[in-house]
Amino acid sequence: MEDESAKEDFEALEDIEDIGDTDDDEEGEDIGEAATSSGETKSLDLILDIPLTVTVELGRSKMLINDLLQLGQGSVIELTKLVGEPLEVLVNQKLVARGEVVVVNEKFGVRLTDIVSPMERVQSLA
Repeated sequence: MEDESAKEDFEALEDIEDIGDTDDDEEGEDIGEAATSSGETKSLDLILDIPLTVTVELGRSKMLINDLLQLGQGSVIELTKLVGEPLEVLVNQKLVARGEVVVVNEKFGVRLTDIVSPMERVQSLA
């Protein structure tokens, strides 16, 4: 159900992008600029309510099933990351930023220290 509404929103977004295509005459540019700016606003409105999964990865570990079954309260799992190494912030399982752990009002949080550039994101897909 959510996929269908997301697909409809995406198709509407493509239709809105077509609005900005105009001729290069002066009047066309004025109209095109107005259509583009209102189109951008409409485009953003369409995607603002799309739910995303944000994950902060502290580290990873590989274990045998036997070792996993032996875990209990108080067990310690050794992770691949070192102390002080940046955490990875993933959006829909894609790396978008790195950060460090902070405590805010007795809750854990992440202070972003590095945003992954669009070029790095494209390279990570390959």
